[in-house]
Amino acid sequence: MSTEATKRSTTGALTVKQRKTDELKPSPALTAEPKKVIIKSADMKDDMQKEAVNIAISAFEKNNVEKDVAEYIKKEFDKKHGPTWHCIVGRNFGSYVTHETNHFVYFYLDQKAVLLFKSG
Repeated sequence: MSTEATKRSTTGALTVKQRKTDELKPSPALTAEPKKVIIKSADMKDDMQKEAVNIAISAFEKNNVEKDVAEYIKKEFDKKHGPTWHCIVGRNFGSYVTHETNHFVYFYLDQKAVLLFKSG
Protein backbone atom coordinates (compact mmCIF):
# COMPACT_ATOMS: atom_id res chain seq x y z
CA MET A 1 0.00 0.00 0.00
CA SER A 2 1.38 3.37 -0.97
CA THR A 3 1.75 6.00 1.72
CA GLU A 4 1.58 8.72 -0.89
CA ALA A 5 -1.80 10.33 -1.28
CA THR A 6 -3.24 12.92 -3.60
CA LYS A 7 -6.15 15.27 -3.04
CA ARG A 8 -8.62 15.66 -5.89
CA SER A 9 -11.61 17.87 -6.39
CA THR A 10 -14.15 16.90 -9.01
CA THR A 11 -15.36 20.48 -9.22
CA GLY A 12 -12.10 22.46 -9.03
CA ALA A 13 -9.61 23.32 -11.74
CA LEU A 14 -7.40 20.37 -12.51
CA THR A 15 -4.92 19.73 -15.28
CA VAL A 16 -5.77 16.36 -16.74
CA LYS A 17 -4.26 14.44 -19.64
CA GLN A 18 -7.14 14.17 -22.09
CA ARG A 19 -7.76 10.73 -23.53
CA LYS A 20 -9.80 9.78 -26.51
CA THR A 21 -13.05 8.25 -25.30
CA ASP A 22 -12.53 5.48 -27.88
CA GLU A 23 -9.60 4.13 -25.84
CA LEU A 24 -11.89 3.19 -22.96
CA LYS A 25 -14.96 1.90 -24.77
CA PRO A 26 -16.60 -0.98 -22.93
CA SER A 27 -16.47 -4.48 -24.33
CA PRO A 28 -19.30 -5.04 -26.85
CA ALA A 29 -20.21 -8.29 -25.11
CA LEU A 30 -21.13 -6.39 -21.95
CA THR A 31 -23.78 -4.14 -23.43
CA ALA A 32 -26.35 -4.24 -26.19
CA GLU A 33 -26.52 -0.48 -26.57
CA PRO A 34 -23.40 1.70 -26.74
CA LYS A 35 -22.68 3.81 -23.68
CA LYS A 36 -21.06 7.21 -23.86
CA VAL A 37 -17.97 7.14 -21.63
CA ILE A 38 -16.11 10.32 -20.72
CA ILE A 39 -13.15 10.14 -18.35
CA LYS A 40 -13.12 13.50 -16.56
CA SER A 41 -10.12 12.92 -14.30
CA ALA A 42 -7.93 9.94 -13.54
CA ASP A 43 -4.89 8.84 -11.60
CA MET A 44 -5.21 5.18 -12.56
CA LYS A 45 -3.72 2.83 -15.15
CA ASP A 46 -5.71 2.54 -18.37
CA ASP A 47 -6.55 -1.14 -17.92
CA MET A 48 -7.96 -0.50 -14.44
CA GLN A 49 -9.97 2.44 -15.81
CA LYS A 50 -11.46 0.18 -18.46
CA GLU A 51 -12.29 -2.38 -15.77
CA ALA A 52 -14.02 0.34 -13.72
CA VAL A 53 -16.13 1.35 -16.73
CA ASN A 54 -17.08 -2.26 -17.48
CA ILE A 55 -18.01 -2.96 -13.85
CA ALA A 56 -20.06 0.26 -13.78
CA ILE A 57 -21.95 -0.85 -16.90
CA SER A 58 -22.75 -4.18 -15.22
CA ALA A 59 -23.81 -2.37 -12.05
CA PHE A 60 -26.23 -0.11 -13.95
CA GLU A 61 -27.68 -3.13 -15.78
CA LYS A 62 -28.35 -4.92 -12.47
CA ASN A 63 -29.48 -1.97 -10.33
CA ASN A 64 -31.79 1.03 -10.69
CA VAL A 65 -30.83 2.85 -7.48
CA GLU A 66 -27.60 4.89 -7.55
CA LYS A 67 -26.64 3.76 -4.02
CA ASP A 68 -26.88 0.12 -5.14
CA VAL A 69 -24.78 0.85 -8.23
CA ALA A 70 -22.09 2.45 -6.04
CA GLU A 71 -22.21 -0.49 -3.62
CA TYR A 72 -21.78 -3.00 -6.47
CA ILE A 73 -18.77 -1.15 -7.94
CA LYS A 74 -17.13 -0.70 -4.51
CA LYS A 75 -17.54 -4.37 -3.57
CA GLU A 76 -16.17 -5.57 -6.92
CA PHE A 77 -13.07 -3.38 -6.57
CA ASP A 78 -12.59 -4.44 -2.93
CA LYS A 79 -12.64 -8.09 -4.08
CA LYS A 80 -10.37 -7.63 -7.09
CA HIS A 81 -7.95 -4.98 -5.82
CA GLY A 82 -8.14 -5.19 -2.02
CA PRO A 83 -9.80 -2.80 0.40
CA THR A 84 -10.66 0.01 0.89
CA TRP A 85 -12.43 1.46 -2.16
CA HIS A 86 -15.05 4.23 -2.08
CA CYS A 87 -17.61 4.90 -4.80
CA ILE A 88 -20.06 7.75 -5.40
CA VAL A 89 -22.61 7.62 -8.22
CA GLY A 90 -25.05 10.32 -9.30
CA ARG A 91 -25.97 13.20 -11.55
CA ASN A 92 -25.06 16.12 -9.29
CA PHE A 93 -22.47 16.08 -6.51
CA GLY A 94 -19.28 17.79 -5.49
CA SER A 95 -16.33 16.10 -3.84
CA TYR A 96 -12.86 16.60 -2.47
CA VAL A 97 -11.08 13.38 -1.61
CA THR A 98 -7.69 11.99 -0.67
CA HIS A 99 -6.71 8.82 -2.51
CA GLU A 100 -3.83 6.42 -2.84
CA THR A 101 -1.56 7.10 -5.80
CA ASN A 102 -2.77 5.42 -9.03
CA HIS A 103 -6.18 4.60 -7.51
CA PHE A 104 -8.59 7.35 -8.60
CA VAL A 105 -11.01 7.70 -11.51
CA TYR A 106 -13.90 10.07 -12.16
CA PHE A 107 -15.97 9.41 -15.26
CA TYR A 108 -19.38 9.79 -16.85
CA LEU A 109 -21.34 6.84 -18.17
CA ASP A 110 -24.07 8.42 -20.26
CA GLN A 111 -25.64 10.96 -17.85
CA LYS A 112 -24.37 9.45 -14.57
CA ALA A 113 -21.09 10.35 -12.90
CA VAL A 114 -18.99 7.72 -11.15
CA LEU A 115 -16.25 8.63 -8.68
CA LEU A 116 -14.14 5.65 -7.58
CA PHE A 117 -11.04 5.83 -5.40
CA LYS A 118 -9.02 3.85 -2.90
CA SER A 119 -8.19 5.28 0.51
CA GLY A 120 -7.37 3.62 3.79
